[in-house]
Amino acid sequence: MKNYPSFLLEKRWLLTVVVFCFICAALFVPTLMRTGYNPVICSLIASRTGVDYSTTPSQLNALLHYATSNIVPQQSIGEIRLSFDVLKTRAPCNFLVFGLGYDSLMWDSFNPRGTTIFLEEDPKWFESVTKDDPILHAHTVHYRTQLQQADDLLKSYRKEPACWPSESLVLRGNDKCKLALTGLPDEVYDKEWDLIMIDAPRGYFAEAPGRMGAIYSAAVMARNRKGSGVTHVFLHDVDRKVEKTYAEKFLCKKYLVKGEGRLWHFEIPPANVNSFDGGTSEFC
Repeated sequence: MKNYPSFLLEKRWLLTVVVFCFICAALFVPTLMRTGYNPVICSLIASRTGVDYSTTPSQLNALLHYATSNIVPQQSIGEIRLSFDVLKTRAPCNFLVFGLGYDSLMWDSFNPRGTTIFLEEDPKWFESVTKDDPILHAHTVHYRTQLQQADDLLKSYRKEPACWPSESLVLRGNDKCKLALTGLPDEVYDKEWDLIMIDAPRGYFAEAPGRMGAIYSAAVMARNRKGSGVTHVFLHDVDRKVEKTYAEKFLCKKYLVKGEGRLWHFEIPPANVNSFDGGTSEFC
């Protein structure tokens, strides 16, 4: 194609502009939607009600970054929009993201004054990202699995009651269940997560950790929710066999509410409103 390089530049420029607009919208939309205030008189209302309309450091950093960089997020515009539409109605909220990347500042800025935590498997990549963006709240984590074990892990899961859905199912310290993420920071276990984004760890070569544990653990976190409402789980790369298989096994097709490109969106209710019988290995 004669103008192919030009087309790529235009596409990258368009995505940068769209992300920039999303971040700008995130500065104002959540509060305005909840209050119904006219943005023209926001400053007057803030002075009378104490509502904080100021931008956060993360939002300012994100605006500067995406306005001046040729590096764009890994997800497509449509995929980003799917998550953004939920975040703008839930923020400030608790948002857990598996993975660090070029989109981390964007996700953080979409949740102003909320708690956004990133979990990254690669220490070198962690250092690279957090060196440029030290404002991000991130941790390195270790996974006990490899992608090549995906089929065997499903078989062993069915034989291990410590993995089965029940009121007593936990992740922290559950060493018997090979799919459980047992080495996460305490603050991850101690919070209830309103949104969970699974876009890591790596899952494209045999020795990679794969996303089996992340998908299983996200399902457990959602089911263990004690607060009201559902847990929104977003899973990327569902065009790959393991992601799709594990999503259908643990996140459940009946909770799949929307998809865009390679991203699926699940709304998972807590276990007290789930219909399941004790003594079974089935989540769905």
